[in-house]
Amino acid sequence: MIEYLKDWYQRNLSNPQAVILVLMIVFGTFIVLYWGDILAPVLASLVIAYALEGIVKRVTNLGMPRIISVIITVFVFVATLLIVLLGLVPLVTRQITSFVRDFPYILEKLQQKIMALPTKYPLFSDEQATEVITRINDELVIAGQKIVSYSLASAGNLFAVMVYLIVIPLLVFFMLKDKDKILSWFTRFLPQEHGLAYKVWKDVDIKMGNYIRGKLLEILIVGIAAYIPLALMGLNYAATLSIFIGLSVIIPYVGAIAVTIPVALIAWFQWGPSDQFLYVLLAYLVVQALDANVLVPLLFSEVVNMHPVAIIVSVLVFGGLWGVWGVFFAIPLATLVQAVINAWPRRASVPAADS
Repeated sequence: MIEYLKDWYQRNLSNPQAVILVLMIVFGTFIVLYWGDILAPVLASLVIAYALEGIVKRVTNLGMPRIISVIITVFVFVATLLIVLLGLVPLVTRQITSFVRDFPYILEKLQQKIMALPTKYPLFSDEQATEVITRINDELVIAGQKIVSYSLASAGNLFAVMVYLIVIPLLVFFMLKDKDKILSWFTRFLPQEHGLAYKVWKDVDIKMGNYIRGKLLEILIVGIAAYIPLALMGLNYAATLSIFIGLSVIIPYVGAIAVTIPVALIAWFQWGPSDQFLYVLLAYLVVQALDANVLVPLLFSEVVNMHPVAIIVSVLVFGGLWGVWGVFFAIPLATLVQAVINAWPRRASVPAADS
C-alpha cells in the first residue's frame, strides 16, 4: 500500500508546478464557497468585464484608444441595461400582478377538472380527487408563505440592490480600464514558476470567454424569439414567460424541458384543447429547435463538445456547490477540469525493485 501511494505521488505530485496549480484551485474554490456572498458584486463585475473585453478589443482594433473603447463599451452596456430595466420591469410587474389576480380563477378551473376525473375515468374515485385538491391547496399555502417571507426579506435588500446597480458599472469600468495593472498586481502574488497554471489558463481562456459572451447572447436571442410569436398570438404573461424561456438556456436540456410546463399550462387554461393551444406549443417548439440546432452550434463552435451526461453531471455538481453561478459556468468549469487533466504532468510509473 505504501509503495502504491509513493508511486502515485511520484507520478502526479512530484512536479512543483502541479502542487502550485492544486493550491491555486483550492484557494479559488475556498474564496467562492465562503466569501461568495460578500464578493458577489465583485464576481458579477468580473464576469461582465470578461464578457465585454471582446467588444473593447474589437473597438480598439478600429483605431480607438483603449480608454475611449472602454468608455463607449461601458456606456452602451449601461444604456442597454437601463432600457431593459425601464422597459421590461414595468411590463413584467403588470403581468405578474395580472397573474396573481387571475390565479383564483385558474385554481378554480383546475379543481373543476380534477373533480370531473371520476366521471370521465372511473379509475379515479371522488375521495382521490378530493385528496388531490386538498394536497394542492396545502402546497399552495406553503408556497404562498415562502413567497411572502422571501418578498419581505427582499424588500430589506432593496437598498443593497440599488447600491449594486451603481457599484457594478463602476467596477466594470475600472476592471476594463486598468486590466493590465490589475493582472500585473495579481501576478506578483504568484510563484515565479507557474507555467503549468498559465498553460491551463490559456487553454481555457478563449473557450470560456466565447462561452460567456455566447450564452448571454443566446439568452437575449431566445427570449426575444419566444416573445414575438407568444405576444402576437395573445398568450397571457408573454413577456414573463419569454424571460423564463430565455433564462432556461442556462441549464442545458433540463431548462428547456422545465419551462415547457408553465407555457403549456398557461396556454391550456387560456384556450383549452384548441387550435390556438397547439399553435402556441408549435411556435415554442420551433424556437427551441432553432436554438438547439442552429444557434448553439453557431455561438459555441469553439467550445469543447461534451457528452450530454457530462454536461448534466457538471450542472448538478457545480450548481450544488455555487448555485446559479455554478449552473451558468458549469460547462466552462467542466472545460477547466478537462484542461487540468490534459495538462497535468505525469511521470512514468516506477517499477518496483526486484527483491
